[in-house]
Amino acid sequence: MITDALSAFNDSDVGPSDRRPLAILIRDTDGKVTGGLSGYTAWGWLFTQMLHIPDTLRGTVLAGRILAKAEEEAKARGCRGAWIDPFNPQALHAYMRQGYEVFGELEDFPQGQRAVSFGKASKKTYHAKQ
Repeated sequence: MITDALSAFNDSDVGPSDRRPLAILIRDTDGKVTGGLSGYTAWGWLFTQMLHIPDTLRGTVLAGRILAKAEEEAKARGCRGAWIDPFNPQALHAYMRQGYEVFGELEDFPQGQRAVSFGKASKKTYHAKQ
């Protein structure tokens, strides 16, 4: 009930989201999914909810390739930008290498850490943190 009411309000306020899921999967030689990207496109933006690279493939260019593939699909869907709220502080540099910029931070979340929001747009539609 709450979701339906909020969705109806948002649709009337800013227009329909056209929300569509997006997934880029990593499979092992047996076809088993071992990682990948999960997110969605909505209101002309790609939101990456999760990106997992198996330990054996970290430090390669795979994360960048997966992000690029997701961005390519998002662009084909008419998206003008992408954003992500990564939870892994070790992955921050991977996003920056792909052209993402910090646009927000939440200190002490989780305790002793910080949450960082990254964005990337075809035209700068957000203000990167200085």
